Amino acid sequence: MAQTLDEYGVVLVTASSQAEAERIASALVEAKLAACVNLMPIRSVYTWQGEICSDEEWQLVIKTCLHHFSKLEAKVRSLHSYETPEIIALPILAGSPPYLQWIREVCGSKTL
Repeated sequence: MAQTLDEYGVVLVTASSQAEAERIASALVEAKLAACVNLMPIRSVYTWQGEICSDEEWQLVIKTCLHHFSKLEAKVRSLHSYETPEIIALPILAGSPPYLQWIREVCGSKTL
């Protein structure tokens, strides 16, 4: 079975709390929009509405098939407390074939 690596990606989302991050992660995995989501506490320094801010947040590292991005983005937006949440996709340039196959199987990817 041929694999195209541009099919796979990591989506980064930050959340305001551990509870919010867990709620988003669970919803994405349950909906099969993500094969796996890692959660970790971080500190972010950023500009918002002309002010420099520094906040504790939770980083979600979402492994998915990129053809799901629009649905994934909509699901995150529907659950997220931020007005403008971070939702960015990065392509996976290389990966273990069995792991990529697992992502495809879990997410129900039809792109090969």
